[in-house]
Amino acid sequence: MKLDVKLKSLGPVDHAPVKAAMLGATEQEWLEEQLRQKTFDVHAATHSIILLFAEGWPDVKVSKHSGWGRYSSVALPMMQEIIRRHYSSQGAIIRAMFAKLLAGKSIDEHFDDHPTFTIGHRIHVPLVTNEEVRFVIDGEDYNLKEGFAYEVSNLDYHYVANPSDADRVHFIFDYVEDGAAV
Repeated sequence: MKLDVKLKSLGPVDHAPVKAAMLGATEQEWLEEQLRQKTFDVHAATHSIILLFAEGWPDVKVSKHSGWGRYSSVALPMMQEIIRRHYSSQGAIIRAMFAKLLAGKSIDEHFDDHPTFTIGHRIHVPLVTNEEVRFVIDGEDYNLKEGFAYEVSNLDYHYVANPSDADRVHFIFDYVEDGAAV
């Protein structure tokens, strides 16, 4: 969604259960689904564990993926907390995933161009990050902090650089409020 600001802080969130569950993920879990990496070249240096994914337009189909059964019990309370504090409660979560940007890698500049991004709120919750990781939106440089939720203006050009020697992991979800057409 195009925001009036490039990045909106939604404040601290109880991310500890989600982070603990993610830290227990196996390498096989990170690699078993390559949907994002094969569909979007900019995500080639990432690994994902997908819980929910939306495809199609205008008939949007939301499907549950392998991460749903493993992580929804810890991820849903965190997502619901963020929704309850900031958005109308009758909407739908249409995408949810763990996204790992590998150490020393980057996500090239792009904007999210699926039509659902015009009506959905893109929320990031950093689970593992460090001071070296840069999230740049329309030329403005940000360092997102662990345990805080952020809404990203993802229709603006953005990229992420991780020059550090540690992987960066965010939990990302898209929420469409009840007034939007999905």
